[in-house]
Amino acid sequence: MDIFTIFATLVASLMVVSVAACSAFVLHIKDSRLKIWMPRLIAGAVGVLLGDAFLHLLPDAMALSDNTRTVFIWALTGMLCFYGIEQYLHWQHDHSLAMRAVNSPSAASFAKMNLLGDGIHNFVDGVLIAGSFLADPMLGITTTIAIMVHEIPQEISDIAVLIQGGFAKKQAVILNVLCASACIIGAMVTLLVAHVITLSLSALLAITAGGFIYIATTDLIPLLRQSRMKLALPMHAAATAAGVFSMQALLWLEAFI
Repeated sequence: MDIFTIFATLVASLMVVSVAACSAFVLHIKDSRLKIWMPRLIAGAVGVLLGDAFLHLLPDAMALSDNTRTVFIWALTGMLCFYGIEQYLHWQHDHSLAMRAVNSPSAASFAKMNLLGDGIHNFVDGVLIAGSFLADPMLGITTTIAIMVHEIPQEISDIAVLIQGGFAKKQAVILNVLCASACIIGAMVTLLVAHVITLSLSALLAITAGGFIYIATTDLIPLLRQSRMKLALPMHAAATAAGVFSMQALLWLEAFI
């Protein structure tokens, strides 16, 4: 491993993290207007998470694995792990409220789960970037471009989920950028252990897919059924379809990169 590979991997990871800064656009939107757009953004987030899981993560995991059954076992493991973590967060929240006389506001568990899922996703992106640069510099560049383009709709949906989950706009932006920094950690870990062990990208991708499916189906879709979040059916379907289409459009774009 030469200095160029280390430097290029670090720069590429920082570029991916910088994409998370695009979520700062919410700081320039009035709260009243953001409230109107929030149901549409959450519906779009459902499409992005499901599209990412079924169009990107699971197919990539299967391409890297010799056993398709193993991929689905890891995806199921991811869903069960996220379920267990969310149950723990609910228990912790309820227990802390019982111990306090005053009920202080806190972020919803689905927002914290989204941070966890996105953190794992960004860690995997870092692994992919480092692995690509170790294989070939040009492959590393094209992989970085593909990941950066892919992150734009992902970051927009993430910030919508965090704000809806109870985080203040500024806090949500900061947490989103910090979460994106897991990309750097993933890249550096890969460079450090590349000559010792090989990280199972297939398992990591499948676990992330399972987490995204869990968050979309058990947290965000029920959230959209609440009266304050309800949309007209055509608008709801259009927003979700737009999220899925953004993931499919990335596949078409990646074919030309």
